[in-house]
Amino acid sequence: MGVSGTLEYLSDLLSSTKKKKKKQLNTVAVKIRMDCEGCARKVKKTLSGVKGAKSVDVDMKQQKATVHGYVDAKKVLKAAKETKKKVEPWPYVPYTMVAHPYVAGVYDKKAPPNFVRATTDPAVANLDPVEEQYTLMFSDENPNACSVM
Repeated sequence: MGVSGTLEYLSDLLSSTKKKKKKQLNTVAVKIRMDCEGCARKVKKTLSGVKGAKSVDVDMKQQKATVHGYVDAKKVLKAAKETKKKVEPWPYVPYTMVAHPYVAGVYDKKAPPNFVRATTDPAVANLDPVEEQYTLMFSDENPNACSVM
C-alpha cells in the first residue's frame, strides 16, 4: 500500500464521518386538550422550544397544535406531553378521503366539522368496484345517471 492508497483510505474515512443525515421539512399535528388562553400559550411556548421548529400554530377550537419545521413527530409528541395535557397524534382526515365516513370506528361526534377519524381498514377506506359503479350510477355529476329523484 503506497502513499496514494493511504491517502484514499484516510479520505474515505474522514468523508464518511462528516456526512450527516439531513432532516426534511415536516408538518406535525397533534390533538391536545386546551381549556383556556393560558393553556394555548403554554403549549405554543413548549412546542416552539423543540429543536428545528420554525413555526407553531395553535387552534383552541379544534384542540389542535401544528408544528412546521425540521422536526421529528416523536420529539413533538414528547414535548407536548411535558405540558401535562392529554396528547395524541392528530387522528382526523377530511371525510372525503374515506369511502364510508359514517361507519362505526370512523365517525366521531367530537371531530371538527368535515373531519372523521383516520382508518387503515381497507374495507372502510376504499370503495370496492361494485360500490364505485353504483356511486357513479346515481351521481349528480354523471349526465347519463339515473334521475329517479
